[in-house]
Amino acid sequence: MSNPTAPGDINQPDPSWQRQSQPMPLLVRRCGAWAVEISLIAVSALVPFSIGAMVNKEAQTVPLNPSVAAASETVARVLAIPVRDRNPRVAPLTNLFWSGALLAPAALAAWQLFLLARTGQTLPKRWFGVKVVTASGTPPGWVRVLVRESLGRWGVPLGVAYGVWRLTGAFPDLIILGALSGLAVLADGAFGLRYKRQSGHDRLANTLVVNSREAKLSGRESHQLSPNPVQSQDWTEEDAQIAALVLTPETNMKEDPSLWNWIRQHPGTTLVIVTIGSAGLILSLFVGTLIYTQSQANLRDSRQRNDELFVALVSKLSPASASGTSGRRSAILALGAVEDSRAVPLLADLLAQEESKAMLDAIQQALVSTGPKALPDLQRLNQALSNDLESLRYGGKTPERELAATRQRTVQRAIGKILTVYSSQLNGADLSRTDLGQSPAGPGQFTLVLDKVDLSGIKLRKANLTNASLQGIRFYGTGEDRRPGTFDDWISDLSEANFEGANLTGASFNSAVMNRTTFVRAVLNKANLSSGNLNGANLSNSLLIGANLQQAMLKEASFTGADIGSANFSGANLESARLGKVKAQGTQLSLTNLSKSEWQGADLSGADLSGANLQNADLSSAKLANANLKDARLQDANLRNADVSSVDFRGANLAGANFQGAVFLGKGTSDQFIQSQAGSKSGRFQGVNFSEAKNLDQSQIAYICLQGGTHPKCPPKN
Repeated sequence: MSNPTAPGDINQPDPSWQRQSQPMPLLVRRCGAWAVEISLIAVSALVPFSIGAMVNKEAQTVPLNPSVAAASETVARVLAIPVRDRNPRVAPLTNLFWSGALLAPAALAAWQLFLLARTGQTLPKRWFGVKVVTASGTPPGWVRVLVRESLGRWGVPLGVAYGVWRLTGAFPDLIILGALSGLAVLADGAFGLRYKRQSGHDRLANTLVVNSREAKLSGRESHQLSPNPVQSQDWTEEDAQIAALVLTPETNMKEDPSLWNWIRQHPGTTLVIVTIGSAGLILSLFVGTLIYTQSQANLRDSRQRNDELFVALVSKLSPASASGTSGRRSAILALGAVEDSRAVPLLADLLAQEESKAMLDAIQQALVSTGPKALPDLQRLNQALSNDLESLRYGGKTPERELAATRQRTVQRAIGKILTVYSSQLNGADLSRTDLGQSPAGPGQFTLVLDKVDLSGIKLRKANLTNASLQGIRFYGTGEDRRPGTFDDWISDLSEANFEGANLTGASFNSAVMNRTTFVRAVLNKANLSSGNLNGANLSNSLLIGANLQQAMLKEASFTGADIGSANFSGANLESARLGKVKAQGTQLSLTNLSKSEWQGADLSGADLSGANLQNADLSSAKLANANLKDARLQDANLRNADVSSVDFRGANLAGANFQGAVFLGKGTSDQFIQSQAGSKSGRFQGVNFSEAKNLDQSQIAYICLQGGTHPKCPPKN
């Protein structure tokens, strides 16, 4: 019988050992665990966020949860993401799911950190068989975990990347920020190539990543974290006992230094530090007390002088004052220059009661000199006088109406002058519901003129600016960072304002909020409304020749009778918009959402509608001669009686499109004329599928077939 353990067989391969699969390298498993950790947190946020976005369709009836809104604003501010709507309203279910998207990642991250601190393993680390330990092989604990994860893994790398991004020309490009962050994280991990099993955040937290299946650290791994004179791994049991008695206390003492022990070892140094610190604290308190006392005394003296001056000026305002009319006028003008919070309300009250035209002009001048801080009081007075005029229109006496109109004109002129003089300094100013509309005749005659004025960031919700002259006005500013498209942009809110008949030639509205704003008969030639929010806006009979409306939101907007020739609507959303009888020759409408829009009788000759979404659009009786409809989606569109002569339909989807009475080749097309055109193919119908188009007559089908289009009734090709 042969001996299975014969010396000659000792080097023979063991079949069972050969069948064992080799484990993945530690670096691969560690990267895999990290990727799964990030993925779990990302999924926990994206899933509820996506569901919330899906249910947020029509029932937007409640304000966004304050916590979600604050988190969104913080992220937008840090990443410089522009925000159009700062007071969004969402569906109740959206609030629920988006709150979950905020809480779920935080809860999951906290749970994983807890596991890492207590056991050295998160769930993904356990799945991949890796473990985070200290020099002695114990779990890292809360302090090391927080240093390792919050500071080392993310804080330092992302902080460096963010700093480079903000301080260089890369800001505000988020793609570059992502690339810099990725490079910083890779650089942190690259430490592992120099220090075995220790990346940058491990070095910072004094931890080590090991194979969790190993019973204990090898001597070499332990030496990486704390020097150990014993290097051999072949210890006997006696050696281990000696090491436990001799080496462990020293290691523990080094790993957990105590302030109290240091004080006991250095009593003299401690006494000097305490003495110097106490003396410095006492001296700082003494000096601070003197400075505070003196500043309060100076403040009291200043207030007393201001009070005396204010009382003296007020005493001269009475019509019965000995100083007379000139004294009153001087006192009013002085109130406009005094630094007293009571001055502006007093001047506003005087204006509401004054009857003298000369005194009204003086009050107006004084209010203008106070600057934008007078706007809130002027706004309230404007609204009150508007109500008075409305009540006096049918029942008041003529002198009363004229006096109220004169006061209103004074207020309007004061507001207009403040807006002009303090242009570009009005971010956040609120003139909502203010009446600045034109008064064409009488004592209240007024026309607002703010040409080339910068009103970036102003609020004019429901304000009246009818027939105003606002040429070249700016309603958008780049903010303090001087970069467009960032969080601190100054974006005006003009929702539901009335600009009827206003001249806004060359005005800059880009990114402004203009929901349900009225621009009826307004002149907006060459105006910039790109990225503006104009849902439900009324631009009927307006002039928009050469205007820029790229990426604008124009759902359910009305352009009936408007002239939008050569305007650029590329990428805009005009879903359900009304554009009947518009003049749109040469208009750019490529890649525009025009689904369910109405174009009855519109002139779209030569317009570029390539790639546009015209599903269910009504183009009946529209003029589309020479228009570009390449790759357009025209499913179920209504082209009844439309002029589609020389239209480029290549690549368009015409399923369900209604061509009843549509003109393909000029008026009065006959079979003989179509036959005469057989040799002159334009190529605009080449390969276009009209099989599912509706209501095509024989002459239309014949022309389509001759021009290279396809239809079941086309004769077979030879």
